[in-house]
Amino acid sequence: MTQRIDYGKVSQGAMNAMYGLEKYLSKSSLEPSLKELVKMRASQINGCAYCIDMHSKDLLAGGEMTQRLVGLDAWREAPYYTDRERAALEWTEALTLISQTHADEEIYERVKPHFSEKELADLTWIIGGINLWNRVAIGSRVTPGTYQPPKKTPAQVTA
Repeated sequence: MTQRIDYGKVSQGAMNAMYGLEKYLSKSSLEPSLKELVKMRASQINGCAYCIDMHSKDLLAGGEMTQRLVGLDAWREAPYYTDRERAALEWTEALTLISQTHADEEIYERVKPHFSEKELADLTWIIGGINLWNRVAIGSRVTPGTYQPPKKTPAQVTA
């Protein structure tokens, strides 16, 4: 598959805005592993090979257990996700499949107790952002397998 468009080159303003959102969300109080699990799950639903590759590498580089990564598609049946992670994954599915779920009140009421209002807002932005990234990556046919996670500095490795 050949990449169709390099959106970073032809739409640099939009790409900079997306990077601005990512920078804001990187400072969110949500756990880094939770953010990556959410991105991975939305990417699975959307079938974004590039983003699945990226977020699985980032999760593994961050110390995530392979078992949790492999079982993510069946998180409801797997015993190794916390209630907070389950709530985040349910919200991810509800928003990613918005035309089916309409993020109904029952789902929201199950998710809400696990997050502060600010955390839930940030989680919603993360889910919206990854869904947009998925659409850009799929639409432009970005080549999966090319992403490499950032190298850790010696201070990060020992922390």
